[in-house]
Amino acid sequence: MCGRYAMAMRPSQVRQILQNNYDLQVDDAPADDGDGAPRQSYNFAPGYNGVVYRADVGERGAGAQDQEPSSSPQQQPRKKLQAMKWGLIPFWTKSSPSYPSTLKTINCRDDSLAQSGGMWASMKAKKRCVVIAQGFYEWLQKGKEKVPHYIKRKDGKLLLLAGLWDCASLPPRDGQGEETHKVWSYTIITTSSNAQLKFLHDRMPVILDPESEELQKWLDPRRSEWSKELQQILRPYEGELEVYPVSKEVGKVGNNDPVFVVPVASRENKGNIANFFANAASKNRKQQHLKEEVEVEGAGGEKEVKTLDEVKKEDEKGVDFEATLEKKGVKREADDEEEIEGEPPHKKVQGGESAKWESPVKERPKISATSNRSGRSPAKKKGKVAPAGAGSQKITKFFGNSA
Repeated sequence: MCGRYAMAMRPSQVRQILQNNYDLQVDDAPADDGDGAPRQSYNFAPGYNGVVYRADVGERGAGAQDQEPSSSPQQQPRKKLQAMKWGLIPFWTKSSPSYPSTLKTINCRDDSLAQSGGMWASMKAKKRCVVIAQGFYEWLQKGKEKVPHYIKRKDGKLLLLAGLWDCASLPPRDGQGEETHKVWSYTIITTSSNAQLKFLHDRMPVILDPESEELQKWLDPRRSEWSKELQQILRPYEGELEVYPVSKEVGKVGNNDPVFVVPVASRENKGNIANFFANAASKNRKQQHLKEEVEVEGAGGEKEVKTLDEVKKEDEKGVDFEATLEKKGVKREADDEEEIEGEPPHKKVQGGESAKWESPVKERPKISATSNRSGRSPAKKKGKVAPAGAGSQKITKFFGNSA
């Protein structure tokens, strides 16, 4: 612990947040892109180039002769953001370490700093830094299964993790030539877990508040000797954190997805099995709804029964859905302008006392798909038998043309 964290922000974004939101001094920052730029990833792994905030001192650290003039006691120490490799490589290293070797130095225990001597002695006094992160991951052991959890600040602020840095001069990467190259690297300091995280792991990174006095002390290059005051800064976080399970895909190095910081049980998580069934149920309800039958008015005024799905498809083809669709169980007998309260108007048909009253509105003739408006076949007339070979004009013409 900590073996993986999230940092998907550009250096320019980090600089803006530190300056505008936390009122922290940032005199320099790396480029967002290009060779050596920090990596942006929701699954930040050892060996990646991360964003480190530190005092702007030379590669030998605070109090050394190559320290920047602006960091002298008479002036406010300069601060900078810098791209460094996660997995500390000590300055005395003479050859490029293997990947398994750097994994051993991605974290540094706080109790090892309380002891005198050791590999961390020179770094803890003169090379202290803060590692910028959005949150970090920890895996909960459940039998044979490991469930990843994401931890972040409850207030949404960036995590400022206490760390140490160093700079080593290593031989050429291709193994040829004599010119060396400098490799800047860092480690994250861990301490005992607080009460909120004990169920996950017995260790957690040291989290510093951006507005705290402890942060200023930790980064002050004028404190070039290790002290009890600095040691006391390395304690479990007392603020409130947010912890929740996330996608197991984060366990594979190289995977990178914003969903890794989204709770598994969240609606925003596409991999949530509950969301899968909820979406399926919603889709099924929608399909059932489209199968419901409604009464619609055809072009000739006749009433037809269709499914909502059929009406919707006609609407997509240019048929006025709103004009034809009638709500289930409700029939539209007239348009809004034709609606009249009370009895409809009638007119008197002459005939003396036996005169009858009838509605001026004649009933529309019903139209059948198998008949014309007259209700009789064009091949037949009332009281007469159609001659042999008689048929509709169109069909007769068709066969005549064929012949």
